[in-house]
Amino acid sequence: MTALLQTDLQNAAPLIGRGKVRDLYAVGNDLLMVATDRISAFDHVLATGIPGKGKILTQISLFWFELLADLVPNHILTAKVDEYPAQLHPFRAQLEGRSMLVKRAAMFPIECVARGYLAGSGWKEYQASQTVCGIALPAGLLDGSKLPEPIFTPATKSMDGSHDENIGFEAAAALLGQDDAAELRRLTLAIYQKATAHAAGCGLLLADTKFEFGRIDGQIVLADEVLTPDSSRFWEASQWKPGGAQPSFDKQFVRDYLEEIRWNKQAPAPALPPAVAERTLAKYLEAFKRLTGRELSL
Repeated sequence: MTALLQTDLQNAAPLIGRGKVRDLYAVGNDLLMVATDRISAFDHVLATGIPGKGKILTQISLFWFELLADLVPNHILTAKVDEYPAQLHPFRAQLEGRSMLVKRAAMFPIECVARGYLAGSGWKEYQASQTVCGIALPAGLLDGSKLPEPIFTPATKSMDGSHDENIGFEAAAALLGQDDAAELRRLTLAIYQKATAHAAGCGLLLADTKFEFGRIDGQIVLADEVLTPDSSRFWEASQWKPGGAQPSFDKQFVRDYLEEIRWNKQAPAPALPPAVAERTLAKYLEAFKRLTGRELSL
């Protein structure tokens, strides 16, 4: 199986842009989001893709969009190529299983992050100040500790692909207005609570995750991707032990390899050995099967 690193729809739809993983096209007043097999680490897209990763991410997102529909509407129109405009049908091989036709939304300029456990940038901030995004936390927590209750820790969206910056609620309210910031906090924590309960039933801990919201016809909707290993930390519940890194379902094999070879984290990003790519794909596939209870044919 060959990794799809870049889509090419020729003149069927104008390309709006390419993110770290997704290619975005305009289709009339709507958008076509295509998840490629690109993989990024340390804010750089690597030379090697993970074959099938884009399909896994898309199918996980579709599963969650459906599961969460009673909490918040979303921007999905269809993920079936047969229901796409006819000019896209010749590109089925690039689109099948890894694309979504969505409504265009006015996106809020923040990432909505929910944390139930201390990890990543939250752990770093806690070590320095015993806070995360200005929220005071108890003393004595460890890397991987469960928080007393889930917290909303928004971040600004980076426009150039570099690191997002954690901000406090008041800074988010200054950007969005108090009412919208409060509603996004409510939605973020409600979604996190439901997703955490579902993950627990699958033997997984949802340590943290980030959502993107937009507005369509005045209504707030959940958009982009949702609760995938690219945007969330899923840990093996049976192996959870605070005090260090946890066994996780994400690109940790990739990060570990890049640290081992002492890459300077500057472009160009290196390629990955086949074994690292295969182990990473296996983790993404396992996450899909555990969360959805389904098999996925790549």
